[in-house]
Amino acid sequence: MSDIHDELEQEFFDLQARLGDQDLMADQVAYTAAAKRYSELEAIVECIHGLRQAHEDAETATEMLTDAAGDDRDMLRDEIDSASATIETLDARLRELLLPKDPNDDKNVIVEIRGAEGGEEANLFARDLFDMYNGFASREGWKFELMGGHVSDMGGYSDVTFMLSGSAVWSKMKHEGGVHRVQRVPVTESQGRVHTSSATVAVLPEAEEIDVAIDDNDLQVDVYRSSGPGGQSVNTTDSAVRITHKPTGIVVSMQDEKSQLQNKARAMQVLRARLLQAEQDRQQAEASAARKGQMGGGGRSEKVRTYNFKENRLTDHRVGLTLYKLDRVLGGELDEVIDALVQHERAEQLTSLGPTEDGA
Repeated sequence: MSDIHDELEQEFFDLQARLGDQDLMADQVAYTAAAKRYSELEAIVECIHGLRQAHEDAETATEMLTDAAGDDRDMLRDEIDSASATIETLDARLRELLLPKDPNDDKNVIVEIRGAEGGEEANLFARDLFDMYNGFASREGWKFELMGGHVSDMGGYSDVTFMLSGSAVWSKMKHEGGVHRVQRVPVTESQGRVHTSSATVAVLPEAEEIDVAIDDNDLQVDVYRSSGPGGQSVNTTDSAVRITHKPTGIVVSMQDEKSQLQNKARAMQVLRARLLQAEQDRQQAEASAARKGQMGGGGRSEKVRTYNFKENRLTDHRVGLTLYKLDRVLGGELDEVIDALVQHERAEQLTSLGPTEDGA
């Protein structure tokens, strides 16, 4: 077994002893972090112990095989085969457990959808995506909270922002970011021709104030009256808020809440999430080749997924997955697509770890 396994075992036993310490228990934040790490290590150490025992069983049976004969020899060969199978299974399990943890795994997400290329049809498609994620959230038992948006003239969304809260929200939603392309006959098309339009999706980890420090002097806060489709005023007071983060140029607007204070709080939530994502992207770019931002330019060529209504077909271009049940996916049955993306990410991570050291 490798030195890293010995170190993990020692960390586990040290934490086991610390969890009964009164000083640690008095610090709720520190205790919660220690208990979480202990739970992670418990599964890892159990796997390590199983691997160690399987290796010992295989070695013992191999040594005894030299002097064995007849039925005893067959029995020992079965034991070796069984131990080898156990080693293979536990080694694969341990490799998964040792994969780097995503720092956002415990965070809720803020999702932003915008109509991109295609005019009003793009806005209507943005509404379809909004409804799809709402349906998926309901199936997952997540809390779905609308934060703000601008309804277009025909009932679509030029942009809409919402928050998802619940178990495994980030791990299941993080791959949804990118350009989503739709191919269908728009309601505005009188000749029955299929058009191609797109909407962009950004998935941001919710950021607490402790995650992102924002200097009030870096903010420009403007207030104005809320407006509805077509630009008509829907409020007689200046309750809408637009916040500009001057160092980065990020602009966030909110108008759906009744008060200026509520809209400002919502806008700050989204701003913190965008700043956290920008910083994490910067750090990843330093450690590896810089990747394009989730939103891209909204162009059709940057697509991550295509929704073809005529063929009732959905294709995710990143994993080569094609499903002929677009109507059900848009109704919220995203499970198969999400699972394929999660498995693809896991396979890439395992590949990057390189070959195992004889299961050790």
